[in-house]
Amino acid sequence: MINYNGNLTENTNISVEQNRGFLYGDAVFETLKVVDGKILFAEDHYFRLMASMRIVRMEIPMHFTMEYMEEQVKSLANALNISASCRARLTFFRKSGGFYLPTTNDSEFIITAEALQETLYSFTENSTYEVDLFKDFYVTKQLLSTIKSTNKMVQITGSIFAYENGLDNCLLINDEKNVIEALQGNIFILKGKKLITPPITDGCLNGIMRKQILAIARKTEGLEVSEESVSPFELQKADEIFITNVIKGIQPITKYRKKEYGSTLASELIKKLNVLIRLG
Repeated sequence: MINYNGNLTENTNISVEQNRGFLYGDAVFETLKVVDGKILFAEDHYFRLMASMRIVRMEIPMHFTMEYMEEQVKSLANALNISASCRARLTFFRKSGGFYLPTTNDSEFIITAEALQETLYSFTENSTYEVDLFKDFYVTKQLLSTIKSTNKMVQITGSIFAYENGLDNCLLINDEKNVIEALQGNIFILKGKKLITPPITDGCLNGIMRKQILAIARKTEGLEVSEESVSPFELQKADEIFITNVIKGIQPITKYRKKEYGSTLASELIKKLNVLIRLG
C-alpha cells in the first residue's frame, strides 16, 4: 500500500512510458524517519522539500502544507501498522508530458513506507566500518548537487564499487578533488578539539541530520565547529570520522586505508541527539 496524491491505494496507475521521474529523473524526494507516529525534524524536511521543488521549477500544490505532509505520512504508517518506527519516502515528480522540456510544471507525489526495528539512534561500539574514496566519478560543485533528486548515478555506482571491494561505504569527492560526503550521508571529521564538515557550497547534500549535529556540536563545551573544505589528505590526520543521515543518525568510520579511528565524540553526540528527540 502507498499514498498516491493523498489517496491510500495498492495501484498507482502510473505509466512508465509517461512518468517523468522514471524517464528523466525529474523528481525530488525526502527520506523521513517516523517515531511514535511523528516525523522527526518534520519542519526541516518540509522546507528542504519546498526549496528543492523551487530550484527545479516544480509547482508546489497549494494544499501541500507541512501539516498536510505530516497527516499523509501518518495515515500511511497507520494503515501499514508501522507507526511506532518506520522509514517513509516522499517523492514529488512533474506530471507527464514533453521530453526534456515538460509541458507542465504541475506535480504529483507518492509516499511509501517500511518498518524500522529501532526507534532511537544507536551504533554498535567496536564494530568495523571501513571506507575508501570513490574516484571514478565526481560530484559537481553546484546547487543541484545539494538537493535530493532521483538522479543518483554517482551514489549507485559508488555503492557497487564499495560492495565489490568489501567496503562498508565510500567517500565522494567533488570536481575540485575535495571530500564532500559519503554515499548516503554527510561526513564529519574530528581533529583534536575541532569538528569539521564540508560546506554546502562544495556540493554536498544539504542534510537534515547534518543540521541537527551541527547545532548540537556548537553547544558542546570545548568543541570548535567549522564548515570548511576537506582534502583527502586531511582524512589521515583525523581522530574521528563519522557519517550522518536521518535514518541511521550517526555512523562512525573505524578504518580508512591504513588509518583507524575512535568514536568517543560520536557516542557523545548520539546520546545528545536521542535526548533532543525525546524532548521534541
